[in-house]
Amino acid sequence: MSSAHLLVELGTEELPPKSLFILQKAFETELCAALSELRLNFVSSESFATPRRLAVRISGLDLIQADEQIETLGPNLAAAYDANGQPTPAALGFARKCGLTSLDGLETVSTDKGDRLALKTSKPGVQTEDLLGNAIAAALGRLPIAKRMRWGSSRHEFARPPQWLLVLLGDKALPLEVLGLTGGTTTRGHRFHADRTALVKHPASYEQVLFDLHVVVDPDKRREIILEQVEQLAMEEGGRAVVDPALLDEVNAMVEWPVALCGSFDADFLRVPQEALVSSMGEHQKYFHLVDAQGKLLPRFITVSNLDSKHPEYIVSGNERVIRPRLSDARFFYETDLKQPLASQFGRLENILFQAELGTIADKSRRVSDLAKALAPACAADADQAARAAMLAKCDLVSEMVLEFDQLQGIMGRYYALAGGESAEASEAILEQYLPRSAGGDLPKTPTGACLALADRLDTLVGIFGIGQPPTGSRDPFALRRASIGVLNILVEREITIDLAAVLGQAYDLHNTLGVDRAALITQVRDYMIERFRALFEDRGVPVATFRAVRKVQGNDPLDIHRRVIALQHFILDSDARALAEANKRVQNILASNDSMAAGNVDRSLFNEQAETALLDQTEAVGRTLQGQIEAHDYQAALATLGSLRQPLDAFFESVMVMADDPALRANRLALLRLVRSQVMRVADLSELGGQL
Repeated sequence: MSSAHLLVELGTEELPPKSLFILQKAFETELCAALSELRLNFVSSESFATPRRLAVRISGLDLIQADEQIETLGPNLAAAYDANGQPTPAALGFARKCGLTSLDGLETVSTDKGDRLALKTSKPGVQTEDLLGNAIAAALGRLPIAKRMRWGSSRHEFARPPQWLLVLLGDKALPLEVLGLTGGTTTRGHRFHADRTALVKHPASYEQVLFDLHVVVDPDKRREIILEQVEQLAMEEGGRAVVDPALLDEVNAMVEWPVALCGSFDADFLRVPQEALVSSMGEHQKYFHLVDAQGKLLPRFITVSNLDSKHPEYIVSGNERVIRPRLSDARFFYETDLKQPLASQFGRLENILFQAELGTIADKSRRVSDLAKALAPACAADADQAARAAMLAKCDLVSEMVLEFDQLQGIMGRYYALAGGESAEASEAILEQYLPRSAGGDLPKTPTGACLALADRLDTLVGIFGIGQPPTGSRDPFALRRASIGVLNILVEREITIDLAAVLGQAYDLHNTLGVDRAALITQVRDYMIERFRALFEDRGVPVATFRAVRKVQGNDPLDIHRRVIALQHFILDSDARALAEANKRVQNILASNDSMAAGNVDRSLFNEQAETALLDQTEAVGRTLQGQIEAHDYQAALATLGSLRQPLDAFFESVMVMADDPALRANRLALLRLVRSQVMRVADLSELGGQL
């Protein structure tokens, strides 16, 4: 079947920068899906985007739709023929319905309801160009546009008013009607450098045609150009550009022909915390900031223009004039906030609601303070410092700076606490309470910071679950998944041992308004958090069975769970692991139906086989060794110790009849197996490993 390349370009007014690349990928995905639904095969696809256009190129697209094979089912064979093998009225009626005078044109097909008569026909495919209009319109209609616009008297809707449409199939332009536009053969160049149309003769020449019109249409290439220019310019200025990926994407979505330029600002502004200046430059002006070799902010910035001007100094001067009042605002906010100690702002938190049923931010701060004080010993933190940090932790939310730049919460709190004479420990904790800010992000480095970060998240988890608003598959408005993962990562990385149920119970007790069953809520929250642990391990390639084997014996101390899972993963590679797991599974199966008979102690005087004595001796020796290894959390050594049970267990099953006729003998042997299982279960339930070994 013959094929050709398809190019679809929709030109628009400037699209929203923060959603441009989402729309780009969605257009490609949805158009490919629409083509597949129409049984149009293709080899590959790629997409392009600039502020003024979305485009998709499909390679090797069939020029005609594949024929549709239609199977019309009739009656079962049992109902289609009588006892003499003659067609029944049902069969003849089906044939007439299919336009046949006899059953000769029918076939027998097998279905899940038995063999049936069927008519198989083929419907010829439609020419691709006759199907593309609906496919393109459907793809554009399914794009994730938060708010669609109408323009003029048109009833069409899109993210921004469309301006032109280019649809090429091979070298043939298709005059399709989409969003009120008629497909043509031309694209448009840069608004300032090449404000004209240009003919695109073939989809393969698309990028070059636009490049000649001062448009870099491939976002990946534009990103490379921007990054290279920014880094080169920063080096020439004697610094290093700090390029935030999100800001880079946003800048990339705002230009078609990027040109990086460097400007400066008054060094006097550097008296303001550099995070505030960086936020002002990045959020409002989309500038990249420069730092020196020590990471200290330089009075320089880099802007990316969408214009290759003959007089770039005019653009630089304009940007310098614009940034000055922005930085002046930041300085004003900072100086205003410093006029009052951070602690004096606590009263304003009484008027800010955390959640209607859980009280104000001030209420939450008091709860977190008490919980942080209780957690302090486990975190090796000073209890009074932890409690103080918690009371100050949210005070910067009402500062002028954070009201303007909410991403600076915690950061400015630290500055204001230090300026107000608070201890370095409590001040640092105010910053670290929000760590980790994202998956894989930095964790609190100080004991007090870790303590506060844990207390804050645990308070939120218990409170939100307590009012009946746990996360669902699609909604997690209080970011409880992230909170749970943050708690787990802090506990593991800082090696903090806690009884999770007990800590959740303390958090519950501090919520005076929760009207749900205490034990049930603690179990619900704990299980939810531990399930997030399972997902974390799964992401790291640890099989679910490994986690389940540990969860069976330890479900309350995340750090201990982590240590056991890691040790078990190593043990699985050991040659003794499979044999021991199989033997343990056999023990478990025997005890499953006879456990009540194994309730007593093992009596050596009832042994009449050497294998019984050998197994008991080794089990007791293992128990003594395990005690110290488990206390030291050396689970790899503990599993290796358990591996020594493999041979005596194998010998026991080879020479001993567990279910002996003598009741006393049978009960004693079951008790021995129960003792063996109890030792194995001190580390993990190996029977859960199953087919993993």
